[in-house]
Amino acid sequence: MNKEAEQKETGIVTGIYQEFETWQVNTGDKTIHAKRMPGFFRTIKNYTQSLYLLFFFVPYLRWNGQQAILFDIEHRQFRFYNLTVLPQDIWMLSLLLLLLAMALFAVTSVASRVFCGYFCFQTAWTDCFVWLEDKIEGNPHARRKLDAAPWNTAKVWKKSIKHFIWMLISLFTGISFSIWFVDAYSYWNDLVHFRLPMVGWVTLITLFVGTYITAGLLREQVCMWMCPYARIQGVMTDSQTILPTYDFNRGEPRGKLHRKAEVAGNAAQGDCIDCFQCVQVCPTGVDIRDGQQLGCITCGLCLDACDSIMDKVGKAHGLIRYASLDELEGKPAKKIYQHPRTLVYIGIILLAFGGIVYGLTHLGSMTLKVISERQPLFVSMSDGSIQNKYEFKVLNKTDKDLFVTVSAEGGVKDQIILGAEKPLLTHHGRGTSFTIFVRASGGNIKREVTPIEFRVQSVEDPLIAAEYKTKFNGPKP
Repeated sequence: MNKEAEQKETGIVTGIYQEFETWQVNTGDKTIHAKRMPGFFRTIKNYTQSLYLLFFFVPYLRWNGQQAILFDIEHRQFRFYNLTVLPQDIWMLSLLLLLLAMALFAVTSVASRVFCGYFCFQTAWTDCFVWLEDKIEGNPHARRKLDAAPWNTAKVWKKSIKHFIWMLISLFTGISFSIWFVDAYSYWNDLVHFRLPMVGWVTLITLFVGTYITAGLLREQVCMWMCPYARIQGVMTDSQTILPTYDFNRGEPRGKLHRKAEVAGNAAQGDCIDCFQCVQVCPTGVDIRDGQQLGCITCGLCLDACDSIMDKVGKAHGLIRYASLDELEGKPAKKIYQHPRTLVYIGIILLAFGGIVYGLTHLGSMTLKVISERQPLFVSMSDGSIQNKYEFKVLNKTDKDLFVTVSAEGGVKDQIILGAEKPLLTHHGRGTSFTIFVRASGGNIKREVTPIEFRVQSVEDPLIAAEYKTKFNGPKP
């Protein structure tokens, strides 16, 4: 390597390290002890995160003697009250995932990482764990003091209680996740008697350890270093995206609050009194006054903190507020419908939602697919009649076996259906195949191809039925 190339490489490496050193982000060398402060956005955050209580309790709902909502992997079906979705309807799951992804992208393009701040599993559990820590060990100052204190009986007791409760929550998180996929009451019975299968124990232990480590120990480090969404959000936002911003024109130059109204050299001081309350309440330790940063999860807690200080010093709210970067620079703000990218997201969302609604409304309790024999298309019998062979595939989506009858409309005059003289049994939750023959007199066949529609209908419940249109093949008349 020549000297010039070596100097160039050295300069690049040096520049990278210098850039890294200027990042305003906690790299994990200290624990963030965020201050809890009441306010409008804290209230919203509490309400949105409380929705996760449904995660713990919904699986215990019963319907017709069964679990109302169940992702039954063992029997390959999803049950939602009276609705049963089988693997054959997996296309609706694909549409649902597409809808959720596009909704996330659309929200991010308009309002940045509000999902992270208010709805993310990691954020909600971390907030719960920190709340418990606050109740057991005290406020942030007390917690930092306890961390720095030597180990004694009081410290061991507080730390033990905290970690024990964290482990209980982690355990119930693992259990609650598992019972979305198996019957809740059967799972508890197997758990207390230590009869869970290997996959059950592995799932439970993995979720228990994962929740305890990510929500209790890693906390904000997951958001900044492990979550891919923190990385890709940069390509989803622009200068028109609304996010927590510090009004530097109003706040700078910042300085400590003085008791006298006018102090020499202080007349031009901005509204920011450098109280650091916005930093104290941030769950990731971000100083929003340094601009938009990787650690900001758009939770709005810094807005509550700043507004409370503005109330105390008699100044207007909004020094830190939800706004776009263009708005702070005095540029005209675009409406949502003026963002082509957002409109594309919304269009995809509507299409996916429409497809899901169509699928659910046309789901039915039974589906029928008929495959006609190709080699040969028909068979000429010794008595001059023509016979076609069909392979029936009946999918019974109910929770019980059903007997079905087979009939046909259209086709050839005086045709006879063979192979379904008696009702045929279809098994619940899966497909059942059987072979059917249709025979007709050669003299009644007027066309080479004749449309025919088969219908299978439940003997137990005539409302459960399915149809399929196909063709009856014959010789040229």
